[in-house]
Amino acid sequence: MSRFLDSMVEQARSDRKTIVLPEGNDTRTLEAAEQILKDKVANLIILGDANQIAASPYDLQGAQIIDPATYPERAELADALYQARKHKGVTPEQANQMLDDVLYFGVMLVKTGHADGMVSGACHATGDVLRPALQILKTKPNAKLVSSVFIMVVPNCELGEHGMFIFSDCAVVVQPSADELASIAINSAESWKALIGTEPKVALLSHSTYGSAKNDDANKVVEAVKKAKELAPDLALDGEFQLDSAIVPSVAKRKAPTSTVAGKANVLVFPDLDAGNIGYKLVQRLAKAEAYGPITQGINAPVNDLSRGCSAQDIYGVIAITCVQAQNNG
Repeated sequence: MSRFLDSMVEQARSDRKTIVLPEGNDTRTLEAAEQILKDKVANLIILGDANQIAASPYDLQGAQIIDPATYPERAELADALYQARKHKGVTPEQANQMLDDVLYFGVMLVKTGHADGMVSGACHATGDVLRPALQILKTKPNAKLVSSVFIMVVPNCELGEHGMFIFSDCAVVVQPSADELASIAINSAESWKALIGTEPKVALLSHSTYGSAKNDDANKVVEAVKKAKELAPDLALDGEFQLDSAIVPSVAKRKAPTSTVAGKANVLVFPDLDAGNIGYKLVQRLAKAEAYGPITQGINAPVNDLSRGCSAQDIYGVIAITCVQAQNNG
């Protein structure tokens, strides 16, 4: 494990939280769950058919296995879901039917206090994972939108925080406006502080550095930098930067010599979802980096997505991070 993941695991162990895993039919999830339980990182609720899960080769002793179809407290969950969604026209019968979806069922366990967070997405799309969380758990009072970060740990790299970065947004907001980009930058800095514990240095990325290109796409990032600095004047944040200007000191000296962030950035904010998603996967696959996420930010309780190409080790890491987020939620 990386030093980052070691620190997440140790912190998670210090105040064990309960995490629900809706994808009990996925072998990677069960493999990760076995190791989580062995290492005493979290208490787990696994959703699925108890007989099928028991027949798996994984030792899941200590986990609570819940079959949504036969759960004794399903009626109470259905009523709580109805109360949360009746203003949208959901009937009691529809609320009960919605609980057949393990993602809605898992989110309701979080909503009702049976679990502190949820990790899913090994075999569900991001939109499917986040939709029930946004509908039921809602955004935090001070959050303008929900976005996501990836924690990237690049081996044999001295850039960033000794090879550690946050990339955002790589999974949720497709075409952020300047206002949304500013919020994503500030929220990503807060995620860095909460998870890494050192000072964030935030770079808003573009194909342009300090006005080297003039067009609408570059101008959006320039405007986002301006808005973010107004909202968080004490934050080390700058841009617009090309990637090399943001993280390579020698390039920063040539392209942005007056910046206190250029060449030192550890939080990289991409201008849109295309750039962010492509960027994190390039680094993960070509540099053999560890990629933990998408870690959501802005939801009232931690509900985190997984890439459908994730490994059991990736799931293990996201569960540990979700525990730390739940600790920070109080």
